[in-house]
Amino acid sequence: MMLSASLFSSEKLLGYSQLMRLEKPIGIYLLLWPTLWALWVAAEGIPDVKLLIIFCLGVVLMRSAGCVINDYADRNLDGHVERTRNRPLPAGRVTEKEALGLFGFLCLLAFVLVLFTDTQTVLLSFGGVLLAAIYPFMKRYTHFPQLVLGAAFSWAVIMAFSAQSGEVPRQAWLIYVINLLWTVAYDTMYAMTDREDDLKVGIKSTAVLFGDADKLIVGVLQLLVLIGLLLLGDLMGLGLAFYAGVAASAALFGYQQYLIRDRAPQACFTAFLNNHWAGSLIFLGLFVDYLL
Repeated sequence: MMLSASLFSSEKLLGYSQLMRLEKPIGIYLLLWPTLWALWVAAEGIPDVKLLIIFCLGVVLMRSAGCVINDYADRNLDGHVERTRNRPLPAGRVTEKEALGLFGFLCLLAFVLVLFTDTQTVLLSFGGVLLAAIYPFMKRYTHFPQLVLGAAFSWAVIMAFSAQSGEVPRQAWLIYVINLLWTVAYDTMYAMTDREDDLKVGIKSTAVLFGDADKLIVGVLQLLVLIGLLLLGDLMGLGLAFYAGVAASAALFGYQQYLIRDRAPQACFTAFLNNHWAGSLIFLGLFVDYLL
C-alpha cells in the first residue's frame, strides 16, 4: 500500500504532469491544428461531434505520450543540456519504470478512444503509435528526426479522414505532406535553440545537418507549405476566407524568418512557438470558409 501511495503522491503527480508537458501546451496546439484541418476538409464543414471529441482528446493523450517516451529516450542526455537538465527523469523525480508505465497507460487510453471509431481507423492507429514510439530514438541514428516527427504528427490527418469519411483520398495525403513539411520547418527552429549543446553530446538534428543553410532551408520548407495550401484550396474549391488565412500565415512565416535571422536561441524558440498562431489562422480560414 505504501508503494502504491508513493506512486500517486502530490510530488509524483506533479512529476508525471511535467513529464507529459501539460504546463507547456504548444505541442498540443501544433498537433491539434492539422488534425482539425483534416476533420473540416473531410467533412467539408463541421465534422461529426463525436469524432471531434475523440480526436481532440486523442491529441492531448498522444502528445503527452510522445513527450513521455521522448524524455525516456533522452534520460541520459537531458542532464547535459541546459534547457532540459531539470526535467523529471534526469532530476530523479520520476523513475524509468514509472515513465514507461505512464507511456503505456496514455497509449491505452488513446486506443480506447479509437475503438469508438471504425475498423479502418483502429488499424491505422497502430501506425501512429509506432511512429510516436520510434521518433525519440531517431536522433541517435539520423540527422532527420524532425522528418520522423513530421510523419508522426501528420498521421492524425490520415486517421481523421478515415474516421470522418471512411476513406483516405488524395486531399488527405496532400494535407499529410503539408503538415510534414511544416513540422520539419518549425522543429528545425526548435532544434536551433539547442544546437550547441546537441553538438557536444552527439544528438543529431536537421539544425545540425543544415548548418549555415538552416534559415534558407527553413524558408524553402515554409514556401512549400504555402504552395501546398494553395493547391489544397484549389482542389477543394475553397474561397476567400481560406486564402486570407494562408496569407496571414505567410506573414507569420516572414516574421519567424526575421526572428531567427541571428540564430539567437531564445529568438529561435520564439519563432517555434509562433507556429501555433500560423496553424490556428489556417484553421480559422477553413472554418469561416465552410461556414459561409
